[in-house]
Amino acid sequence: MRRTLLLFDDATGRGWEPFALTRPAGELLFGALFLRERIERSLGLPAAAYLSTGRLAGFEEEGAPAVLGEAAEPEEAERLILSSRYVPPLPREGGHRPGLGLPDSAPPGGATLWASGEPIGWLLPPDEPIPPEAHLLAPTEGTSGTRARLELPGRLLETPWELLSRNTARIRSDLEVLHPAGAGEGSELLGPLPGVHRIGKHPVSVAPGVRVDPGAVLDSEEGPIHLGPGVRVHAHTHLRGPTVVGPDSTLLGGLIESLACGPACKLAGEISSSVVLGFSNKAHYGYLGISLVGRWVNLGAGTTNSDLKNNYGPIRVETAEGTVDTGLIKLGVLLGDHVKTGIGTLLNSGTSIGAGSNVFGGEMPDRRVPPFTWGGTEASTVHRLEPFLVTAERAMARRDVALAPGLRRFFEQAWEDSRGQEASGRSEGPRESETSG
Repeated sequence: MRRTLLLFDDATGRGWEPFALTRPAGELLFGALFLRERIERSLGLPAAAYLSTGRLAGFEEEGAPAVLGEAAEPEEAERLILSSRYVPPLPREGGHRPGLGLPDSAPPGGATLWASGEPIGWLLPPDEPIPPEAHLLAPTEGTSGTRARLELPGRLLETPWELLSRNTARIRSDLEVLHPAGAGEGSELLGPLPGVHRIGKHPVSVAPGVRVDPGAVLDSEEGPIHLGPGVRVHAHTHLRGPTVVGPDSTLLGGLIESLACGPACKLAGEISSSVVLGFSNKAHYGYLGISLVGRWVNLGAGTTNSDLKNNYGPIRVETAEGTVDTGLIKLGVLLGDHVKTGIGTLLNSGTSIGAGSNVFGGEMPDRRVPPFTWGGTEASTVHRLEPFLVTAERAMARRDVALAPGLRRFFEQAWEDSRGQEASGRSEGPRESETSG
């Protein structure tokens, strides 16, 4: 029986600020893989689509499936519907094989799927409709009735900062599966290179096209390192594992440790235990620690974040629903897609900056900066839509990526949903910032 994999964002995933406005939860990076990729690998089945809020229906990114919104029609195939927050074991991790032990065909009437005591989705025969929106938002509501119950290995992530607190261990275990002893997944063990200093017992694996300059240090004492296709490591870079660097990214110098980054990033300075989704720049010195950075972010020279309170107390994050105690002693910042910071910007621990914001000025920004903000404090205004689109188009063109008409409409809708009503009654604000670096 043909089977279609659909991933859904429930109410929790749709509340993952500051990322949910512009991307499904499955397009966040955890360890060496995006959450969607992890589910696909565990099943040996590509995701056909996301089921999420209609606001994300125009989401467009290479490798990601389309977002169907709330009106997905049944297909003539079984539907395997899984939470995009679900973290299954990879094949061979703990002895698991592709498929997660699911039956070859759905039982009559379908089955609800559970992991670690929580509902994570459904396996439905072709004649069963996709659960209604209310059940996608709250899967517990869709677990009653006569459906069978199937238990799967793995667990759900509850918060976006779990992608950080668990990231170092996740990178290590992922690379042990994906690149054991430096082999596998189109990679090979890096051999001796003139002038490159090697430290540590864990493997350093590289894909084709990697270049490591003399004067770089590759330190695998604490865990493995993997460099994706086309990665460039400049001299005076001290790279510590466990770390995974995405395709065509460039490391420009500094101490970089426990990093997971996606494609086409340019990174320098001191970076520790952070996740960068891709196409983002931190090309100057400054500290980025225990932070989750979206796509198309540019951090001006000297941008630095705190990841520890002076009193060593737990860090709190401001959300639309109020203040959340993370329970973490160390946590940096959460930066949405297309965020820009000016030179010398200082960010407090637990700061969340919404997509499309341009943060600058001499004051430390608020702990929660709404999407499409121009400034970053109470005196800020709304980042106007057209200047934002012009900047986004210019930034993407620098990586040979076009702001396609569909993606332009997507950002227009995101702006309207988050700031349109507010902007209609406020000053337009300045057109350009001279503070970016």
